[in-house]
Amino acid sequence: MSKRVYVCHTFYHVYIACLKEFYFNDGAGADLILSKMSNRFGTMVDRARNCPVFNNVYEFDEKEYTEFPDLVELKTNAGNIVSNMLKRIKFCKELARHTEALVPVDMKQYRDIYVFCDSDPIGYYLSYKKIRYHAVEDGLDCLASYDTARYDNRGAFKIKAMMAKLGLIHIQNGYGKYCIDMEVNDISKLKYPTANMVELPRKKLTERLNSEEKKLLLKLFVANLDELKERVSTSGGTPTLLVLTEPLCDMETRARIFRDIIDQYGVIDGKKATVLFKQHPRDYLDYKKLFPDAILLDGTFPMEMLNFIDGLSFDRLVSVYTQLDAIQFAKEKILLYDDFMDKYEAPEIHRQNEAI
Repeated sequence: MSKRVYVCHTFYHVYIACLKEFYFNDGAGADLILSKMSNRFGTMVDRARNCPVFNNVYEFDEKEYTEFPDLVELKTNAGNIVSNMLKRIKFCKELARHTEALVPVDMKQYRDIYVFCDSDPIGYYLSYKKIRYHAVEDGLDCLASYDTARYDNRGAFKIKAMMAKLGLIHIQNGYGKYCIDMEVNDISKLKYPTANMVELPRKKLTERLNSEEKKLLLKLFVANLDELKERVSTSGGTPTLLVLTEPLCDMETRARIFRDIIDQYGVIDGKKATVLFKQHPRDYLDYKKLFPDAILLDGTFPMEMLNFIDGLSFDRLVSVYTQLDAIQFAKEKILLYDDFMDKYEAPEIHRQNEAI
């Protein structure tokens, strides 16, 4: 029987789960739960079931609270803090009860439960059932740029955090009564670290990978490795620009964002670059139609897989918000961040930490 289980919502989560299993290497065994709420895992589900990293793989039909009319009503503003807090206590319980029927396996059987998004219904369920678990950051250093727990609970945060510690409500990222610890890449980057926060640098996990483990990762995440290698290979000395897409703004504004990125960064050393897009798994903009001359890499694998393709190198890599510290396959890395996004939407929409 597996001693560990990972509840994953994205391809990146599964990637980190694999790295952790390679790192543990203790023979205890692990299961994998793939939430279908916010990501389409597609054919990777079958590959994961054939992957020796995991003993069992389960799909989890997790649902947003908006799927349940009674929960939507509980999220409406009652007009005063006392009534709102009473509604929130009830909301946390009811969301957990709705989720209970959807959880595909008995979570109490595991010694260690790792949850990458305990802000999602699974976090409410575990807290309601008094099941202790480990929280893991959603993305690389994501709390440094967006402290979701404090932003979502701004206004009387200390009172809400106290209620979470008592188990009356649920707050993500280490504040819940049944959250053992909150694992992050780098505590020093955080303005508000929690007392139960633990640091496990992703670099520590990747630097120890051997060739067999890298092959396993590529086999798990990339359906057709030869096709991917052909797409990313270039010839004739043309410089290369890789752009990481993200589900930003509305579709029309998003198209303008990436057109502007190509216009601004698409010439390298005086030469027009070959443009490649690495599509985000939740970005459904039709890049093939909008940029017919570009090479499109789909969103069915984490960008970190490109680290494991021997000899691969891009001249320039541009990202709006995706952190680039883990990237080894680009000569120049450009992170645009908030100042860039100020041109496309109201700053308060993306400058969440400034509103805490």
